[in-house]
Amino acid sequence: MPITARAHAKSCSSRCRQRRSRARRTIPAELTSRPRWIRRTSRKVPLTVHGEAASSTDPSTWSRYRDAAASTAGVGLGFVLDGDGVVCLDLDHCLDAEGAVAGWAQNVLDAVAGSSWVEVSAGGDGLHVWGHGRLPGGAGRRLRLGDGTVEVYATGRYIAVTGRTFGGTPQRLGDLQHVIDSLL
Repeated sequence: MPITARAHAKSCSSRCRQRRSRARRTIPAELTSRPRWIRRTSRKVPLTVHGEAASSTDPSTWSRYRDAAASTAGVGLGFVLDGDGVVCLDLDHCLDAEGAVAGWAQNVLDAVAGSSWVEVSAGGDGLHVWGHGRLPGGAGRRLRLGDGTVEVYATGRYIAVTGRTFGGTPQRLGDLQHVIDSLL
């Protein structure tokens, strides 16, 4: 690194930093291949790629991944769950300031056992576990699990997607039905 680099710098230039950032932000093809992408505001209000109001129940407001990723509307991406078997377990506030996982959330991650993609949430202190499964009764559930909260979503919702893979989780969606069944 050049002598002008800060001691804590992890890359030598902004170009290298951008390349590192893109490399860490990988979204599984099982999600990017579905035309169910939206943009979102910092307050998680869904937007179309053109910056208009979007809806988690109106497919005419959704887009392909490449269009949503290229859009500058809002501050980030979101993926719409439409009941086709893609589910998300939202582990709220389970990471501390150093990135350590709370015990209740670690139990969920252990049950997944590296079979599904896990990303850090937009707030930076939660995790999204993505996979395949069915949620009896539809849209979603909020469940207490020890000291924490797990939200399980399958349809009629969108999830803010960061692409910030957590740990060494695989870039694929695994079967989460056994985890969903154990939570319910």
